Amino acid sequence: MPSELASQVILLLFVIDPFGNVPMVNAMLRKLEPSRRRIVVLRECAIAYLLLVVFLVFGRQLLSVMHLTQTSLAIAGGVILFMIAIRMVFPTPEGIFGLQTGGEPFIVPLATPLIAGPSALAVVMLLPSQGPSEMTLLGAALTATMAIATAILLAGERLQRWLGDPVMQAIERLMGLVLTALAVEMLLGGIRAFMEGLG
Repeated sequence: MPSELASQVILLLFVIDPFGNVPMVNAMLRKLEPSRRRIVVLRECAIAYLLLVVFLVFGRQLLSVMHLTQTSLAIAGGVILFMIAIRMVFPTPEGIFGLQTGGEPFIVPLATPLIAGPSALAVVMLLPSQGPSEMTLLGAALTATMAIATAILLAGERLQRWLGDPVMQAIERLMGLVLTALAVEMLLGGIRAFMEGLG
């Protein structure tokens, strides 16, 4: 059980990518007072957590209402994850999501799509397909992941100052490489399931 929990936490950390989000979060909040900055980070992480929990718990119902299959979601999630991973490996000045900075963010773009982005939402919707018995484990993994991500974002300015931009960029690109492999695996899994359905 501990190894399964750790593997889920690692997967979700790669998808949410708190280290990669640090420079963008710092840029968005640079005009705010430190005390206000902490409040905004905590608020946006809490909103992102609630959004991910909703998709984790009600993901299957959402799929049913929208007449979507888990196969199509796996393929779409793999494609989106792959595109985001490529932008992590080959970053652009606008960041992963092409976001502009300025003002105090509320829900958009910090909570979503920066933290609870399309790939994270797709992943948490797909994870419960392993069986209802996994829901407690997945809930614990999501809670632990968001606690770690929140701590990293709260320490964002210090991390960027201590490690420096080159190290932060190297960490983001390394996570992008691993995320690329995860995206390909998700995409191949969806294609495999689709081909089996045809047979």
